[in-house]
Amino acid sequence: MPSISARYLICIALCACTVACLLTAGCSSQSGQPEIGSDLSGDLVVHFIDVGQGDSILIEFRDKTMLIDAGERNMGERVVAYLDERGIERLDVVVATHAHSDHIGGLARVISAYPVGQFVDAAQPHPTATYENLLALVEDKGIPYTAAERGQTIALDPDLEILILNPGTEPLGEVNQDSVVLKVTYGEISYLFTGDAERPAEKSMMEAGLDLDADVLKVGHHASRYGSSAEFLSAVSPAISVIQVGAGNDYGHPHEEAVARIESTGSRIYRTDLDGTVIVATDGTALTVAAGGAPAATVTAGATTVPATTTPTAAPTPAPTPASGVYIADLDLQEEWVAVANADETAVNLTGWTITAEGARNTYTFPVFTLDAGAGVTVHSGAGNDTATDLYWGRGSSVWNNDGDVATLADANGTVVSTLER
Repeated sequence: MPSISARYLICIALCACTVACLLTAGCSSQSGQPEIGSDLSGDLVVHFIDVGQGDSILIEFRDKTMLIDAGERNMGERVVAYLDERGIERLDVVVATHAHSDHIGGLARVISAYPVGQFVDAAQPHPTATYENLLALVEDKGIPYTAAERGQTIALDPDLEILILNPGTEPLGEVNQDSVVLKVTYGEISYLFTGDAERPAEKSMMEAGLDLDADVLKVGHHASRYGSSAEFLSAVSPAISVIQVGAGNDYGHPHEEAVARIESTGSRIYRTDLDGTVIVATDGTALTVAAGGAPAATVTAGATTVPATTTPTAAPTPAPTPASGVYIADLDLQEEWVAVANADETAVNLTGWTITAEGARNTYTFPVFTLDAGAGVTVHSGAGNDTATDLYWGRGSSVWNNDGDVATLADANGTVVSTLER
């Protein structure tokens, strides 16, 4: 795709239910940039399904179908209903980008509902029942299994190129960073689907010299501040960026820093928390978009790339100490501990309170415990003897993702009182 630095005309029509407006003669492509209009036509139709705080993407190409992820477990039924509405009777390929529940939780329901021709998996160890049960179901149903690796291709249709860009031959060793990343190309148009890949994965793909240039970007990890680096966005130069994210989620996604970096490229941003399901179709030369919640609009944008020398936003510093209340004071992903402090002038009973890792993968429940006024307690992931200052989860494996995670503190009623992302 030619440089996105040239000015181009984007014509977008948004609709809540159906798309009735036709692409007008005034919406023309300039300097090689694809047209973006309202008439959903073309052989390749990509549905970024609204599944709340999670990912699910349906790809339709002529009579072939591919599904990437299916959100949390409680979203499986929503995905099946959406596929039924589209008249889907078979999934030729199902891709599990990585083992976190907000991506694969609903896949078991989907796989149980349709014949599946091939299952593509990141194939990185992750000892959760959700992941293990999914693999068992794939095996029980006799679905051909592929462990994804950079350089492989997925044969959906001879006219559609699907390349696996991540994980590399030598995985990075962290679930998000070893997400399956796919580049799908039809004619002159490319889509890049990034799962929860962040800066380490972005760097790995760039250092491998991969062609990341794409017209449509599925933004990595729900637009976490730890992904969508300026260098990566410069390499991709997307005309459209889609953020799959849940409204009012506890993680603060999408993070302002990431959104600002995407906006600085001139890319048109869609968010499932604001726009609902987003559909981006192409005939191989032009892009058409439909999304709910906004009136028809025509936008002229002057898109520019981000210079590769731009300094990425620094990692966040600890949040300031609140005037009152119990809060998460610190989180060490490598050493595997969470520090909780009490800024109140009175002791607080923490019995039954919980600390949860991102995506509710792991949850620690406080035993009978009272945190004195002005005091703190450190919750360690491993084994040990509980004291007034140190509590032990008793886990035999790591809880926190070393390349980025979120700790959520909730009271005994399940009300979130504090979060901290590292």
